[in-house]
Amino acid sequence: MKKNNTLLLLFLLVSSCVFSQQEKLLSGTVVVKDGNPKGIHVLNIVNEKEATTDATGNFSILGKTDDVLVISSPSVEMRRKEIEKTDYESGKVTIETLASVTELDEVEIVKFDAVSLGILSKPAKEYTPAERRVYSANSTAVDALLNLISGRTKQLKANVKVEQKEFLLEKLDGLFEEAYYEQNLGISKERIKGFHYYLVENPKFANALNAKDKTLATFLMVELAREYNGLANDKK
Repeated sequence: MKKNNTLLLLFLLVSSCVFSQQEKLLSGTVVVKDGNPKGIHVLNIVNEKEATTDATGNFSILGKTDDVLVISSPSVEMRRKEIEKTDYESGKVTIETLASVTELDEVEIVKFDAVSLGILSKPAKEYTPAERRVYSANSTAVDALLNLISGRTKQLKANVKVEQKEFLLEKLDGLFEEAYYEQNLGISKERIKGFHYYLVENPKFANALNAKDKTLATFLMVELAREYNGLANDKK
């Protein structure tokens, strides 16, 4: 009985620590190898707070442990950074990226996999970073129970959905010229990024983008642009 009470107390303490954590203002730095760190867009996908880097790559943004920061700019490669406990405690976050480079000519690469070699009957499941964290959190019965009670499993599964949206945003970036948004959809340059987030929330558009069906995606964008512009007008 005493042992059970001790375990219960441990679970309650873990839960308390997780749920009591509050957002705080974090100081961040984007480091761009061989590039300019100024004017890079930083978004906390969990709380939807935004920031822009200064001339030295510094920024400030609200966040907490397990939140996910995404950086994007035409001049750098997109990166994601999950705020870790050490980042939260120190109040400092560093995100490293590379300057965008000119796309090389297509090179044919021949790949051999376990299926073609007869090692496996079907391809092994490939896990994304966020999916691997969920798998690790449930690797043993004890870990699964602790993470379930603390709420970490729920947060990790939420991060998988966030990651899926990030992949969609990356596919969408550069798919259409800025002039198309302004001239055909009535969306100004400064509102394009917000429209992208609105698009990937739509299941039909997400499916079209994953299927690389640009025709269907373009068709859906027209109606979604009307809705998005209507929301903006309602706020005025």
